[in-house]
Amino acid sequence: MNTRSASQRKTPASHYVLMFIFLAYMLIPILATYLFSVAVRWDRTILPEGYTLEWYQTGFDSAYFSITLRNSLIVSVASVLVSLLIVVPTVYWVHTRLQQAKPLLDLLMILPFGIPGVVLALALVQVYNVPPIARSPYLLVCATVIYSMPFMYRAISNAIEAIDAHTLTEAAQSLGAGLGPILTRVIIPNIFPGILSGSLLVFATVFAEFTLAKLITGAGFKTFPLLLVEFTRKNGSVAAALSVISFTIAWAASMLILWVSRSGKTARQEHAPTH
Repeated sequence: MNTRSASQRKTPASHYVLMFIFLAYMLIPILATYLFSVAVRWDRTILPEGYTLEWYQTGFDSAYFSITLRNSLIVSVASVLVSLLIVVPTVYWVHTRLQQAKPLLDLLMILPFGIPGVVLALALVQVYNVPPIARSPYLLVCATVIYSMPFMYRAISNAIEAIDAHTLTEAAQSLGAGLGPILTRVIIPNIFPGILSGSLLVFATVFAEFTLAKLITGAGFKTFPLLLVEFTRKNGSVAAALSVISFTIAWAASMLILWVSRSGKTARQEHAPTH
């Protein structure tokens, strides 16, 4: 009994140690980047010798800053919307009508992880080398949708597996609902957390994607990661400032999605019938 009690007392301490190591591993590089982005000079010292916002101002003054930021946001949002339009109906149909096709779909969703971005980009450029698709943002959105689809698929698939889609569908059909109302009024509200998780993963992945944007659109359509890499070759401090901006945008999007998810959950609980 004493041995068991002692082990139970030691377990929480080990959990705290592991959590501290994990947080340090994740946060120290981010904090170092933040400090480097405002450091006047940082050479073999624990802390910078001074602080300045000059590197942020240099990044803001770049002729391509607002253009590349806008392009990245447009491509990221478009990729999220296209992924949702493709994945949500497909996963719902497979789970409710074509369950024998689910293993094949799971296999197909693994392929983007095994195909390098360079190969995917060059293949799409060669196959769709016809105007107005060739070297266009439309082809880039198609490529990013393929590249990030496993993130959206896994989140949606797990969310649908967590609910009784068959019973919900049969109940809606018994009330005369068609496929459209079933998806928009029954299934989507119940898998909304999965939709938000998948959307966040796709947005963050596409916003930071460099290889596809570089090889598909070339110099005619610059995204934010391309500008960041350009400054990496010129000025590391400005590149750090742009990295902080990119991370802050991803963090703000995460907080917004979490807030929307929490607000929707609270609203559903308030309007839920009481027995």
